[in-house]
Parts: sequence; C-alpha cells; structure tokens
Amino acid sequence: MPESSEKETWGHPTFRVRDKIFTSFGESEGDEPTTVVTMKAAPGEQEPILAEGHPFFLPKYVGSKGWIGIVLDDATDWTEIAEFVEDSYRQIAPKGLAAQLDQTT
Repeated sequence: MPESSEKETWGHPTFRVRDKIFTSFGESEGDEPTTVVTMKAAPGEQEPILAEGHPFFLPKYVGSKGWIGIVLDDATDWTEIAEFVEDSYRQIAPKGLAAQLDQTT
C-alpha cells in the first residue's frame, strides 16, 4: 500500500501510513494467549461486524475509536482480513494515497 511501513511498537508489529497506525498484530491478553489483528473499521461497520461474535471483538484502548479486533486461527479467512486491512488503510491514509489503491488494484 502506498507509503506504508512496518514498525515494532509495544512489542509487536504495527503497520503505518505516514506514521499513523492502520493495522496492528499481536497477542490478546487473557487466560490463553491468542494471536490477533486489529484495524479501523469502515464507517458504520464496527457494530455489525462485532455483532457477528467470534472471531471479532472490541479491542482495548482503540475500540472506542471505531477499531475492531480479529482472532487469527485455523479458520481465518485471509481474503476477508485483506479487505479489512485495505478498509483500515483507506480510513487512516491521506485521501490522495488512498486513491492510489484504486489505480493499483
């Protein structure tokens, strides 16, 4: 994605555009470590996505800002993850950079 980069923050990888995080990868806090990815949902999509339940959840700290979390496991739909990551990038990136996605896809 245009001008995106990976940077380790808080002990796990974050993915950024112009130093603004659009996706984060890590482990959830709880009884059993769980691998998760978090990202900003498209406008109006957070509530319906979270209503689906597992693998979706409201992440700490950023959930109130429209972000969603997804548990990654053997049943993960990677095509769906890619769509969510692109949606998140479009929410965070400057409009000109986000528009470049349409030229490359």
